[in-house]
Amino acid sequence: MARRVSRYCSGWGRGPFLMIDRTSPDSFPAAFERTLRLSPFARRTADARPQLAEALAASQAAALTRADLEAALAAAPPGDTAALGRAMRELRARVMLTLIHRDLAGLASLDEVVSTVTALAEVTVGAAVAAAHAELAAAHGEPARGERLLVVGMGKLGGGELNVSSDVDLVFLHAAEGDTDGPRPLSHHEFFTRVGRRAIALVSETTADGYVFRVDMRLRPFGDSGPLVSSFAALENYFIGQARPWERYAWLKGRVLNGPGEEVAAIVRPFVYRRYLDYGLLESLRDLHGRIQAEANRRGRSDDIKVGAGGIRECEFAVQLFQLVRGGRDAGLQTASTREALAAVGNRGLLPPERVAALGLAYEFLRRVEHRLQYYDDRQTQALPVEEGHRAAIAEAMDFPDWEAFVAVLDRHRAAVQEAFGSLFERRTPGGASALLARLTDPQATLDAEGLEDDLRAIGLADPKPVAERLAAFVRSRRYHALSGPSRTRVDRLLPAIMEAAVREDTSAETATRLLDLIEAIDRRESYLALLDEYPQVLARAARLAAKSRWAARLLARHPILLDELTRTAASFTATDWAEERRLLVRDCAAHGDDTERLMDELRHFKQRHVLRLVIADIEGELTVMPLSDELSALADLLLDVVLGFAGRAVFGGDGLSPPPGFAVVGYGKLGGKELGYGSDLDIVFLYDESRKDVAEKLARVAQRVNTWLTSHTAAGVLYETDLRLRPDGAAGLMVSSFPAFRDYQAKRAWTWEHQALTRARWCAGDRALGERFEQLRREILAAPRDKEKLRGEIVAMREKMRAEMKADTRDLKHVPGGVIDLEFAVQALVLAESASHPTLMENKGNHTLLNWAGEMGLIPMPAAVAAADAYLALRARTHAASLNDEEHVLLAEGELAAERAAVTALWQAVFN
Repeated sequence: MARRVSRYCSGWGRGPFLMIDRTSPDSFPAAFERTLRLSPFARRTADARPQLAEALAASQAAALTRADLEAALAAAPPGDTAALGRAMRELRARVMLTLIHRDLAGLASLDEVVSTVTALAEVTVGAAVAAAHAELAAAHGEPARGERLLVVGMGKLGGGELNVSSDVDLVFLHAAEGDTDGPRPLSHHEFFTRVGRRAIALVSETTADGYVFRVDMRLRPFGDSGPLVSSFAALENYFIGQARPWERYAWLKGRVLNGPGEEVAAIVRPFVYRRYLDYGLLESLRDLHGRIQAEANRRGRSDDIKVGAGGIRECEFAVQLFQLVRGGRDAGLQTASTREALAAVGNRGLLPPERVAALGLAYEFLRRVEHRLQYYDDRQTQALPVEEGHRAAIAEAMDFPDWEAFVAVLDRHRAAVQEAFGSLFERRTPGGASALLARLTDPQATLDAEGLEDDLRAIGLADPKPVAERLAAFVRSRRYHALSGPSRTRVDRLLPAIMEAAVREDTSAETATRLLDLIEAIDRRESYLALLDEYPQVLARAARLAAKSRWAARLLARHPILLDELTRTAASFTATDWAEERRLLVRDCAAHGDDTERLMDELRHFKQRHVLRLVIADIEGELTVMPLSDELSALADLLLDVVLGFAGRAVFGGDGLSPPPGFAVVGYGKLGGKELGYGSDLDIVFLYDESRKDVAEKLARVAQRVNTWLTSHTAAGVLYETDLRLRPDGAAGLMVSSFPAFRDYQAKRAWTWEHQALTRARWCAGDRALGERFEQLRREILAAPRDKEKLRGEIVAMREKMRAEMKADTRDLKHVPGGVIDLEFAVQALVLAESASHPTLMENKGNHTLLNWAGEMGLIPMPAAVAAADAYLALRARTHAASLNDEEHVLLAEGELAAERAAVTALWQAVFN
């Protein structure tokens, strides 16, 4: 017979087990006999209902669809609840026999099994509620406003992943209070309570025909002691004032089964998913898991593949942790399906790919084992059997040659789950700074800086005095003593931990001090304290950033939401898909509707996340200065385009998905030359097409709004500082220029320095066709015939005037002789003087490329060109290093970059002398 190898054993270093291909029509009798041998329950069902076995054979074991299930119940006479009950039980037997055979014969995937059982629950519960409603309405009338009892499926039913012998966890809801309209009216509460009770009986009572599902109502508000049915208002009030933390975990999978669920979702979503990053929840989940584990141990259920170590529950906890912590800020994690959520976690880099794959394989393997345990006798069990015959049947049902081979693979999967679970939920163990922790937290101890110095020196800090003084001052401060109990507990654990993390990166006091700045910035925000306390790898990454970059440390302290980015698995930098990032940003901004404040914060968080990602790549040596500037410039272009689109929406209406037509943003300076650094501002000019002159006033309002949204200070900071002075007539000119007016100004009134600025200008955002017109005009201006001597004289005069008027430090790399400005002026002079005869120089390719081209063209000596180009890279690198350490100006030490400055001076002489 043909054989196929299952994938569940791959990668374990053991031989694969085999599954027999039983898909051939001729193989049905033998395959069905095997099914009956491996499932005593299936044999009893086939013996008691031979018509089901005959129908299964006739259909060649075809899969059941939802339409099949609905048709089976539709055959019951309307109003005859007894007949409906019999039909539901007959349908369950049919579904179970079909699924058991299809699964054991290798015909059904796990998706088919869980979705079919879920559909059975939805169809039967829905039919039971409808029948009970009709019966009661006949006696008491219809509820006001046409209301119906809404059934919320919880647990695996809510997630669409119900197992074959599961209870169904339900919650009953109705919209609002009122009365029915019959001759014997009932309140909505009483009416729907009676509907619920009758529906439960229809589904769960065991009759001569069996039962459909066991029903568990304990997840309703107040559990067994609460009312069977709750109104929407009662549910919301319960969530606000009474619900316990673990109920967020339970309601994560809540889903309305029998009607529109939007109103219920609007109540449940803010309870389950918080708008902030809820890392404080980890302690509650850990306690919940601990109680479940203790109960499992008390009952001797260590071999239970659901609640035992490395079982299904730990798989679910590992995934749902990310949903509960981050789902309020990431709608893509708001799914009731465990496997969908695991895929979303993997796509976001929140777990390493290999761990995501291991959890996915383990979860599927464990669910298949769970079903085979339940197929055996239709019992809700996840316990591994002890009787030899039963073990042999389970091993064969899983397509293993024997129990030992099966257990070996099962243990490996459970170990993978335990490893993943442990990495997320295990408590931090005190490190070598335990003496420091004791000194800081002992209320009886006298806190002295000298003792702290000794402790800090013991863990490796080379210069402990300033850190000891800072620690002592913090722990004595009113701020520290005003912290809540949970926050102070976490701070007490974190203070020694950050000292250890700092020393691992740098034994000087600088890194430790920067991390103390971070702790002080977040000490009243328990969620962020929990993040650093619970995830040592996040603290380690923060320490590495702080050691390498004062600017990055300050960024984290100002915007601690970025700490969440450090939870993502470390991976080598890959070029950003900016088109996809733009799509996602526009989607997220559109979700805020007309809430400008939230939209502005969304833009700022987007920028900060990407800047931090680039900083990490920069610090790790994965991005050199020029590619980094390309990425930062592309980020600015994207944000300008999106801001322009939503500013246009605010003025003109529309959806904001694209900027207004005939309107563009032109970038100058570092933005135009794609030389942006981390703290660079944006030199921008607004242009509009003359065909839009009838709405020129509105376009001016768009430009004003763009500038305001870029520069406004919000709780999330500033998006960009801007400089609009390069527009025609500078600060005295109109904020927005028509294209003809801009062209006329450049051709007739612009100063030489304005044409110098044009050498590094480019279209950045808005109407691309208008951008192409700008580029054509730019080339015309740059290629215009010029008196070269006059040009050089004007540029030299401008440089001398700048030196005379500037009050910069004489060591400032930007302004010193042979510094950045000298190099830029020399290149701009070459472009303006020679573009008419060498059009290639008009390409906006950056100073390094232009210098090499000028040498190849013979415009300057090649050795001078190469030396100046290399010097340019060195100057950029030094400037960039200064920006990483938050230095506003690059002040050179004596003799620093002397050779590079000499190369720039030689370039200046070659161009101007």
